[in-house]
Amino acid sequence: MTKTSVKKKVREILTSYLELNHLRRTPERYAILDAVYDTDRHFSLEELGELLEKMNFRVSRATLYNTMKLFIELRLVIRHRFIGQTMYEACYKNENHIHQVCTLCGTVKEGTFPEISKAINDTKLTRFRRDGFTLYIYGVCSKCQARMTRKINSTKNQKLNKQ
Repeated sequence: MTKTSVKKKVREILTSYLELNHLRRTPERYAILDAVYDTDRHFSLEELGELLEKMNFRVSRATLYNTMKLFIELRLVIRHRFIGQTMYEACYKNENHIHQVCTLCGTVKEGTFPEISKAINDTKLTRFRRDGFTLYIYGVCSKCQARMTRKINSTKNQKLNKQ
């Protein structure tokens, strides 16, 4: 599916839901939805608000929060709670994926690992229909690992020089 066709489909889902539940079809909801689906990465509410401002569409934090809550219920957006931060991501037609989260710097790297995906998809679940998954693997990224190694080596060298 192209980005345009995905945006069209998620707009249809939102419209159907709003009409079925007799809710207003506000321009704010659609502007927020478009901004979410124009973003190709994880984002915070603050970043989304800034993006909307750049589009000359200012919305309150409460409107952002409530709209994101609605999008999560509609399964158009997924909320991630990474170390010390809450991030969001468009999730309609988003493949299963795995997040590698550095516990030192908080960097998040996404990837697909066919072996892990196969194992999860082959797992039989009792009385539960699986729609997809997101997996978090916590550890230390290569940059932080290199920084720690340099620090350890530096400390060792300082001790040797003092002897």
